[in-house]
Order: sequence, then C-alpha cells, then structure tokens
Amino acid sequence: MTAGVLFQKFRLSPKMIFSTSRAAALAIAAAMAAAQSLPSMAATPAADDNKLEEVFVIGKRRAYQGNFDELENPTATQFISEGLLREVGVLNLDDALDLSASVARQNNFGGLWNSFSVRGFSGDINLPSGFLVNGFNAGRGFGGPRDVVGIESVEVLKGPRSALFGRGEPGGTINVVTKRPEFETKGEVRLIAGRWDLRRFEGDVQTALGNSENVGVRLVGFYEDAESFRETVETERYGLYPSVTWDVSEDTSLTYELEYTKQEIPFDRGVAFTPEFGFTPRRTFTGEPGDGPIETEVLGHQLEVQHNFSANWSLLAGLGYRDTSLEGNATETNFFGRQTLAVDGRTLSRFFRSRDFDSEYFVARAEVAGEFDTGSVRHRLLIGGDYDKFENQMFIERFRGGFLGASPDISALNPADFLLLDVLNPVFGQFDTPTPGPNTDRDEELDGFGFYIQDQIDLSERLQIRVGLRWDDFTQDLTDLRATPVTTNTSTDSRVSPQFGAVYRINPGFSLYASYGEGFRQQTGSTLEGSQPSPNLTESAEIGFKVDLGHFYDGVSGNLTVTAFEVDQDNFLVNDDRPEATTAGFFTRSAGEARSRGIEFDANLAFESGTNIWLSYAYTDAEFRTSSLDENFGSQIEVGDPLINSPEHQVNLQISQSFEVANLPAGIGGGLLYSDQRAGFTGFDFTLPSYTTVRLFGEIEPVAGLSVRVDIDNLFNEVFYTNSFADVWVEPGAPRRWRVTASYAF
Repeated sequence: MTAGVLFQKFRLSPKMIFSTSRAAALAIAAAMAAAQSLPSMAATPAADDNKLEEVFVIGKRRAYQGNFDELENPTATQFISEGLLREVGVLNLDDALDLSASVARQNNFGGLWNSFSVRGFSGDINLPSGFLVNGFNAGRGFGGPRDVVGIESVEVLKGPRSALFGRGEPGGTINVVTKRPEFETKGEVRLIAGRWDLRRFEGDVQTALGNSENVGVRLVGFYEDAESFRETVETERYGLYPSVTWDVSEDTSLTYELEYTKQEIPFDRGVAFTPEFGFTPRRTFTGEPGDGPIETEVLGHQLEVQHNFSANWSLLAGLGYRDTSLEGNATETNFFGRQTLAVDGRTLSRFFRSRDFDSEYFVARAEVAGEFDTGSVRHRLLIGGDYDKFENQMFIERFRGGFLGASPDISALNPADFLLLDVLNPVFGQFDTPTPGPNTDRDEELDGFGFYIQDQIDLSERLQIRVGLRWDDFTQDLTDLRATPVTTNTSTDSRVSPQFGAVYRINPGFSLYASYGEGFRQQTGSTLEGSQPSPNLTESAEIGFKVDLGHFYDGVSGNLTVTAFEVDQDNFLVNDDRPEATTAGFFTRSAGEARSRGIEFDANLAFESGTNIWLSYAYTDAEFRTSSLDENFGSQIEVGDPLINSPEHQVNLQISQSFEVANLPAGIGGGLLYSDQRAGFTGFDFTLPSYTTVRLFGEIEPVAGLSVRVDIDNLFNEVFYTNSFADVWVEPGAPRRWRVTASYAF
C-alpha cells in the first residue's frame, strides 16, 4: 500500500461495507497488491495448517474471545502484554493506553479517574470511561485511576464489536486482564525510587496448594508515596489483589479475585490558559493544599467458573461486585464570566466544592462457546447473557462567587468571595474554608439485561463470515433528592445491536477483513421532562488486512494490521435550547451527531537478534456533524468542529535491544510518543499544541534474579499538555524525570 493511498481521506459508508463501493474496492485492491509483493508466498508448511485445527478448549478461556486465530478476527485488536508493559516501565493504565495510537486521553477529573477516547469518541466526559476487567464491565465507579501492578495484559478491542459488548464506549472497548495463579511457586519484589520523592513497593507471590497441587494462590500488591512537579501536590496509594484458582477437576475450574485499592489524591485541575498571557506556570498548583486530598476507595470481587463439556464446548460464567467511593473537598479554577486571569495574567479566581460519591456495581454473566459442523461448513458459536445493576449516588455542595463579565475590576472584588490566587507567587491558606451550599443530590439506578449470539462460519478454506446479534433491555430510576417533594423518574428502553464481518485468508499468514456493527450506550442525567436521555447510538465499519510476519520471514515473529474505519454517532447529549427548557434552567437532550474516519497502522515485532519493535500510528478525523449547543456550557458547535482531545495524527514507537555485558543479561531501549494538536474546549477556539516526548531505559542483571533498571522520561524536557476539559482545566505533562528500579525474582 502506498503512502498516498494509506493517508488519503476516504469515504466509507457503514451501510455499504459489503458492497462494491469505490472505497472498499480500492482498499481491498491495495491490500492484495501488498500481499502479492511479500516474499516467501510459497505453499504453507503442514505445521501452519495444523495451527488452525486446535481443539477448542485449551487451558483457561477469557470471555468473548472464542476460538480464533488473530488473522481470523474481522476487527482490529491490539494486545499489550505484561512484557511490553514492563519494558516501557508503565505504572498506571493511562500510560499503558498511550501505547495505542487509537486511544487519546480525555478529562480525568483532576487526576481522580481514567478517561479516554477510542477512534476519537469517548463516553460521558463527566464520568470515568467504561472498561472491562476480565470481561466484566467494571470500569464504572469512583475508585480512582487504575494501577497496573495487578494487570497481566491490556486489550484494545477496536471497532464494531457491539454484538457482544453492547453497552460499551462508542469507538471501542478496553479489556484489562488481571494476574491470576499459574500453579507455580515463585515471586518478585520491586523497589522504585525517582524524582519528586517517588517511593514505590510492589510484590507478587504465588504458590500451589493441595495434595495434587490443584489450588493456586496469588497475592499482588503495591504501596506508593510520591510528590509531584506540581508544588504542594502529594499522593499516597496502596492496593491488594489476591486471587485463588481451584481446579475442581480436569474439566472444571473456579477462580475468585479480590480488588482493594485506596488512594489519597489532591484534586488538581491543572493549569489555565488565556490568549493574552498563555498558560499559567505548570509548577503552580491552583487548588488549596489545606483542602486535603480526595480519598477514593474500591472493594471489588469477581467469581468465575469454567467448565468444559467436551473438547469442543465450554461454559464460562461469573459474578462481579464492586463498591467504590470518592470523598473530599477541592478549590477549583473558575470558568469564563467568573474568571479574572485575563485581566493581569496572574490573578486567578476560584470556587469551592465538597463531594461525596458512592457507587455499587453488580454483574452476572454466562457464556457457552463451541463449534460444530453442518455438512462441510464449520460453525464457531458464542451464546451468552448478562445482567448489570449500577447504583450511583452523587452529593455535591458548592461555594461560588457571582458573575463578573469579561473585564472585571479586580481591585473592587472581595478576594475571599472569589478565593483569588496569584499564580506567579502563590500564597495558600489565605482564606477560611468556605461554607458551601446545595448543588447536587441525586441517586441513579441502572438495570440492564442482555442476550447475545455470534456465529463465525467457514464457508470455504479461505472465506469466513461472522454474524452476531445482541438484545438489551434496561431501566433507569433517577431520584432528585433536592426536589420538593423528592421525585423519582423511571425510564425503560430496549435495543438490538447487529454485527457482520468477513475474513478472507489469502494464505495462513495474510488475511483481508471487513466488518460493520451497531451499538449503543446508556446516558445518565435527566431531560426537561424528567426522563433519561435517549441512548447514544453508534454505527461502525472498518476494512483492512492483517499479516503474520513470522510466516514470511525467518527470525522474526509478530503481527501487522492496517485498518480503515468510520464511526458515526447519533444522540450524544447537547444543551436543550428549546424556549421552555431555557426558561426552566439548564437541561440536556439527545440530539447531536458526530463522525470519525481514519487509518490505523499497528505492528508488534520480535526478532531472534533480541530486538523488539512496537509501532502504533493512527490518523483520526473526528468532527461534529450537526450544529448544536455544547451540553456543559451551551457554547455553539458548528458542523465540522473537531471533537475535544482528539488528535488527527498520533504515533507511539518503542524499540528495545537485549544483549549481554560481561556475560550478564542486559537491555536498552527507548520510545517516542507524538500527539498532534487537539481541540481543548468544545465550541471554543482553544487548541492544545502538538508535542513529542522521548523516553530511554537501561537494565542489567548483575546477579541471577536481581535486576537494576534506570528510566528517563521526557528526555528533552518538553513542555506539553495531555488533555483538557476547558481552557482553565488543562492537564500539564511532567518535566524530565528519572526512576531507578531494583527487582528480585525468586
């Protein structure tokens, strides 16, 4: 495929994905040309043929996976292994997702949760992004940002997989796979120290119990205390993640996992920007240290059973429960109309909020997977159902000064009314903690039941098709505890989400694929009529090819995927500008439309020489398709405006080399992350600048089992900004920093 074909803006209609549309034809023709140009396209060895005839149930199976070689999957998937996470030195989920160029950071609520978009689309930017944990929809809630110490791998499941996931995020799904017992006695401890007084301890130990060693036990945990390049900002966090697997018999296993994490994190809205004076200093914390940290806590349980009925059929069923909380006070930067910063470039006005959030999430699911033949046609079937119940309680009190207009007279203001701060010479603790008044007191309960079925059919040795369908029925109860009298509004809805896909295997090392799917996402909140907003609807299509490079080249293993995609979204929330709504207050409704189109190139290569290469590139053109008012501020959105925090071009490159020094195992490597400029404020002319950061690492094992590693992040001390919610809430990236890690495996 030529660079011109790869990077041109294409026109791909979801409803025509299986037609002979010009875009599809061009993409397939280019892929075939690329296939024909690859070397070693001789007859496939018998060993490669046998790879496709594995018995269906081998070892432990994960939800929604099925018995598929990656080249048989008609959607794009990135698998971020534990080895890659360790090689890059990742400590949190945000850093892990940076490895995928298809994923972009979104507003993380002052550092209190994980928020991201896939292919330009995020969910509700006022809530944590939804992600799966071992197939459970466990990303909801207020447990703080996810640490990676208990994570085995991260799967970025892009595109139209809605026939299975249904209620996921619009552009794709993130599935976190946790560490579970491996029925071995081994362990590892790690000590990490770094700039800004970073102190971190990690432990991972496991063993097998029982007369036949059929019970595996694993305990993973961490403790971290660190300051920050942001003055006065300090975090403390710890977590424990024990798990037990009991192989009841050769055909049945039972796994239980517990998740407990507690974090104390200052609420940090980042820096502010004005066109006249630029960004405030990235070292200046714009909150109040005296407010104390926000405390988040999560206690989660997962119970999973797998039973193999035969060599071809298995059952995977489970229960999950997660209780999260977020509580604390915060002084935050005011928005336009109440902001003084543009007057002199140093006087920042603020307001105060007190929060108490709680959530409970319960999910039950069961899935049967297997394969059978109808004549000469092979079927690989997934049939399952799930039930979700999410209870969300939000209580907020607020103290905020009045409206000031565009050019307020700072000298005429009472500083205590606006909690004024000099960002160039900050003096904290000048004001007593304000007494906040009522703001939000709301209980929300979402119940949903879903059923799904998927069949991947081998029509011939080369051609496979996938058909799937998911049906969902859900109910929302929304209780406004501030209303007099207290009112509860109930809304119900049901949706059907189809999926279609096709794979053509040119040979066992090269496949073409295409897919189309529809999905939806429930939306929280209340309309003017007091009902739940209509669901957010998504149509998604993609076409591309996959290559197993080990099939063509000796001494190399790994996959390469090239994808062209289009995602259309309807019913995202906008401000309700009907006269009756503006008279009654500030309400939202489901009316907006947006579209994302792009090209992705992903490669993960390992060479016998010890060189590893990870390359992820994405071109994403994400824009609004209707003229409407923004749901948060009522600002005017025009057709063609870009989606917030969605870079057109994004690249992540990681290269490492292992070798020996005086017969001692060693390795060096580095990485580069480039993110294009992004819209930083929906409906406003504010853009976050593009940036490039470089990281290096070196590691050596002086004694068997003991390794020492040095990491340097942001090597060239780039000043950059990762995401924003508005021009006064912008998250700055960290300056150059270093870490030293000592680990001992036994």
